[in-house]
Amino acid sequence: MCYGPLRNQSTLSRLPSYYTLPSGDKIPSVALGVWQSGKGEVGNAVKTALKAGYRHIDGAWIYRNEAEVGQALKEGTVPREELWLTSKLWNNFHAPEDIEPVLDQSLSMLGTDYLDLYLIHWPVAFKKEGKNVLEEDLTADPYPTWKKLEELVDQGKIRNIGISNFNIRRIQNLTANPLKYQPAVNQVELNFWNPQPELLQWSKENDLLLEAYSPLGSNKQVAQTLAIPEVKNIACKLGITPAQVVISWHVQRGTVVLPKSVTPSRIVENYEIFEIPQDDFEKLENAATSHTPQRVVNPSKGWGLSFDVFDGQ
Repeated sequence: MCYGPLRNQSTLSRLPSYYTLPSGDKIPSVALGVWQSGKGEVGNAVKTALKAGYRHIDGAWIYRNEAEVGQALKEGTVPREELWLTSKLWNNFHAPEDIEPVLDQSLSMLGTDYLDLYLIHWPVAFKKEGKNVLEEDLTADPYPTWKKLEELVDQGKIRNIGISNFNIRRIQNLTANPLKYQPAVNQVELNFWNPQPELLQWSKENDLLLEAYSPLGSNKQVAQTLAIPEVKNIACKLGITPAQVVISWHVQRGTVVLPKSVTPSRIVENYEIFEIPQDDFEKLENAATSHTPQRVVNPSKGWGLSFDVFDGQ
């Protein structure tokens, strides 16, 4: 191991701590992701993150832990206006009349009267009742859902709206409509194994900020990610950890990054990001984009869909 006590950090350049959205709001570039953070664990993770300097918590109604996140925020000392809270609209609630009630649930559990960012979690709508019963019209055309979200922005319950798990075809299907507010963010699976360079480039050209979930790979891929030769070489060179290299790479690519952990030391470690020298950054980018991409998160079969959510990208 050649990354010792973070020996060179004082001499390393820092990466951007936020991006500015079309609304003018500044979204922090590193967030604590709370997907798969269990009951009794997520509250302490949030408290640890806030003490470490995080101000961005990325959650969702379907994670079933917003009440515990909200309690941790209440017990903390960070003023609401300094926090960035994200939640997501689940598939069963895409009908315009169902959106505000489920948003209000999230607001109540989080203990706030507005969200900084609210995302359509998947480009798939289900009927409210039943298990994964496809709502074909709202899946084919999410514009009615989007119009209701725009109304909620105007009401002040949401500051920014965006999407998640949308490929280019599905984004264009939405933005072909006369939108009042363009999607501010698209949160997608992005990591060394699934780097999605075409989506990243297209998004930059179209002023759409990407957020990277599973940034170190899926749980089964993390150890493999941290052992990548290019990652280890950069870690040695800069005196930082392999995880910090990968998280820094994401921000240097121009994305928000959402590392998730309930381990205090890792939560603190993940927040410290540093600029990678350009030649090393390019070597890591080339390594990431030169193998066959491996997407891990694809619920299409599990939901019993007759199509692949990511088809046509």
